[in-house]
Amino acid sequence: MSARMLAWAYLSQVALGPCAPLVELVASVGPEEAARAVREAALPEVLRTRTEARRALDTAERDLERLDRLGGRLITPDDEEWPAWKLLGFEGVDARRDRDAAVPLALWAIGGGTLVEVTERAVAVVGTRAASGYGEHVTARFVEDLCGAGWTVVSGAAYGIDGVAHRAALAAGAPTVAVLACGVDRAYPAGHARMLRDIADRGLVVSEYSPGVAPARHRFLARNRLVAGLSDAVLVVEAGARSGARNTAAWSGRLGRPVLAVPGPVTSAASVGCHRMIRDGDAQLVARAEDVMAAAGPITPGESEAGPARRLDSLSAVELSVYEALPTTRAIGVQELSEQSGQPLAAVRGALPTLELEGLVGRDETGWSRRR
Repeated sequence: MSARMLAWAYLSQVALGPCAPLVELVASVGPEEAARAVREAALPEVLRTRTEARRALDTAERDLERLDRLGGRLITPDDEEWPAWKLLGFEGVDARRDRDAAVPLALWAIGGGTLVEVTERAVAVVGTRAASGYGEHVTARFVEDLCGAGWTVVSGAAYGIDGVAHRAALAAGAPTVAVLACGVDRAYPAGHARMLRDIADRGLVVSEYSPGVAPARHRFLARNRLVAGLSDAVLVVEAGARSGARNTAAWSGRLGRPVLAVPGPVTSAASVGCHRMIRDGDAQLVARAEDVMAAAGPITPGESEAGPARRLDSLSAVELSVYEALPTTRAIGVQELSEQSGQPLAAVRGALPTLELEGLVGRDETGWSRRR
């Protein structure tokens, strides 16, 4: 393995999470020179303090070997699959005032997908761990429709809405991205070990934490910014009054991404957070996957707000009233049709040829009838 890759791996494990001063140093002098400066503590005080506890721990070679055995890789800004375009959103956030706001230094990944391609059109789907049956049903429906339209689902692999979102994407035969708050070699939560293996087979499991790093509360909060940062929008299906999903939604807003929320029953504690975000103007209300796609990406030809186009949508009001007056079990004459529709005879006679050309009605010796 190259000295440059070893330097990236060393810097990733010494930072142990977002570190804006270290990212700036690497951008200025390159990873190898930055690694030397960290080892020798030849750094500004703020960065020396941030790296002091781990600068003597160089596990880079071991970490890269472990990752290779798992079929993974370390993705760095040197690589073509680095999602530079998606991560531009972090440039608008003051990382010096918020230590978690820094762009990731590098990303450890397991899976066959290419990160920049898999996240080209991506929606984060998040929510409470204590998901209701309603939340699970809605999540599966949204994800199935999003995947069917070519969108990738990004989430955090947690129990509840996260897990339902990943499984629905896998069931749809689509790639999905799981962003972890620990090393990618650790299955967390343990109950999702099989699911994480399936995600790696179909998409990607990624983390900014080096192999062996255990999950911790502050790492989940830092992880949430990457869930938002790798996506074009964040969809919150269910969220309690205090919820990690709302933290992810807040990051989405800070990064300039749309925040979307699904309303739920007014009696449901699992939807309190969604209702509050909608009420306060922090999220757009969405009821269908088409709403999500319209907010997350450029407008493309598709369904209208009223749903799929139907043959009846092109009819005039007169034509529609004549069509709807026709019984479904028998044929009737023009006079009866006029009476049933409330339209003048002339209007009925003018509408019937159009309806016939559209293939909606037919006639025989007994009169006019609908065509099935």
